[in-house]
Amino acid sequence: MELYNLKHPSQVVSFSEAVQLGLGKDRGLFFPKSIPTISNIDELLQLPFAERSKKVLGAWLADEIGQASVDKLVENAFTFEAPLVAADDKRACLELFHGPTLAFKDFGARFMAQCVNLLAGEKKLTILTATSGDTGAAVADAFYGLDAVQVVVMYPKGKISELQEKMFTTLGRNIHTVAVTADFDACQTLVKQAFDDSDVRDGLHLNSANSINISRLLAQICYYFEAVAQAKQKGNDEIVVSVPSGNFGNLTAGLFAKAMGLPIKRFIAATNSNDTVPRYLSAGDWAPNATVATMSNAMDVSEPSNWPRVEAICETMGWPLSSITGVALTELQTSKALSDLYQLGYQSEPHAAIAAQALTDELEANETGIFLGTAHPAKFKDVVDEQLHINLPLPAELEAVVNKPILSAELAPDFEQLKAHLFKTLN
Repeated sequence: MELYNLKHPSQVVSFSEAVQLGLGKDRGLFFPKSIPTISNIDELLQLPFAERSKKVLGAWLADEIGQASVDKLVENAFTFEAPLVAADDKRACLELFHGPTLAFKDFGARFMAQCVNLLAGEKKLTILTATSGDTGAAVADAFYGLDAVQVVVMYPKGKISELQEKMFTTLGRNIHTVAVTADFDACQTLVKQAFDDSDVRDGLHLNSANSINISRLLAQICYYFEAVAQAKQKGNDEIVVSVPSGNFGNLTAGLFAKAMGLPIKRFIAATNSNDTVPRYLSAGDWAPNATVATMSNAMDVSEPSNWPRVEAICETMGWPLSSITGVALTELQTSKALSDLYQLGYQSEPHAAIAAQALTDELEANETGIFLGTAHPAKFKDVVDEQLHINLPLPAELEAVVNKPILSAELAPDFEQLKAHLFKTLN
């Protein structure tokens, strides 16, 4: 598998190099030189999730690392299910929160950890990543205890739920966490500055576990195949997928799946008040506003770093950007969407509720909608309890951390402070 830097196309790397570098020259995203297609889709969709995923990922990776290695990566990473659960007769939720940290990012983070473990050899690595909520827990869980890998997770102080925070800031050992007194976009900027600084990048053998890392995106392709497989078993063909979108890695993975031949009719990019992409799709003007804090905090992103990949896929496949529908919901609309699902008997959380409402707004009569459930409702217990006037019980994974102390350092959004902290902490 060969990938090129979207900013500097002459920089071409292998999958192994892309995984270990994370970003290319001038923070460019790596993008595949070719997208593999699968001809026997109907046969593929009959297979169990893990067996199908071996073939999907083998189409990308077997030529470089061998099918046997692909099989082992999948077997070690994908050890939990992703059920498609009906919310009503037109909409179903693909529940991606049945992994160890109760969020969809378990798929990508665990697959990436397995890739790093396979490809890095004896090299010591530092994973530096920013999270707007669930990435931190998924990455921390996936890499926890790997002595050759140090992990640093930055997050916006006070802008993620306390239960989200507890799942990755209480571990210690090789997991280091930093609460940044700013928003998520500032955290992403610090990550990018670290990769631009040769002292940090080379001295700490820096890598990133954000959805900018190609290994995470490839893993996420697999659950779109699972969604369609389950939908087709129920007789649904005209399938529209609504994706709660923050950094747009999830939508990128879905578009890759469609490009491989998966029969998804179209996608909806559903956001909250941080509506850069819906406005862009509507008016053609890329004009990020200041990030606004919302109850769907994992989507509080005004400058999504994966968007160049979305445009690159559409250009490669000859799809107009208008084939993606952008929908943005206010806080009041989000609250109503969450309540509406609950009244139907489906317990959800704000991110999935936004995606579900986008389907209600945009589905045509002959279409069936799938919305992604990206996190367990209990990860947003405070919001869900307040909005629905309930007392949501905690699953065991959250009960285990609720009383543990937070071990984070606190820093201003200043790169020199971060640089000093990294060398002090990791050396």
